[in-house]
Amino acid sequence: MAFQRDGSEGHNEVNLTPLIDVSLVLVVILLLASPLALESSILVRNNQTSGRRANKDTKIDYVELRIVSRDVVEVNRKPVERMDLEKTLRPLLEASSSGRVVLTCAGDVPHGVFVDVLDQTKQSGAADIAVTGN
Repeated sequence: MAFQRDGSEGHNEVNLTPLIDVSLVLVVILLLASPLALESSILVRNNQTSGRRANKDTKIDYVELRIVSRDVVEVNRKPVERMDLEKTLRPLLEASSSGRVVLTCAGDVPHGVFVDVLDQTKQSGAADIAVTGN
């Protein structure tokens, strides 16, 4: 048996692909298992023993405005003429502890009407005005 040396040697490298595959599978398993282990350690108490009853007369801390059309604005879901908005809104804001107003506008209302309602709301004494989507 004679060995021939033609300059080519065999591959002496370690194949890392299986090692990487196994490592990635272990990482995925740990990522999936750790939230489950955390959730199982959370103690859930019975609401009858730890909860409180809500007050029946819970006061809403904001005024809800919705611009329905050019001439009609709903104040706490009651229709009001836009020209009467300030005198309707002022007593509600004075009674409110925070002076917050949540304003929603219908899609077909002109921009000028929206700005006018914003101005009237601010002049009525609103401290914070939140504009929400339709």
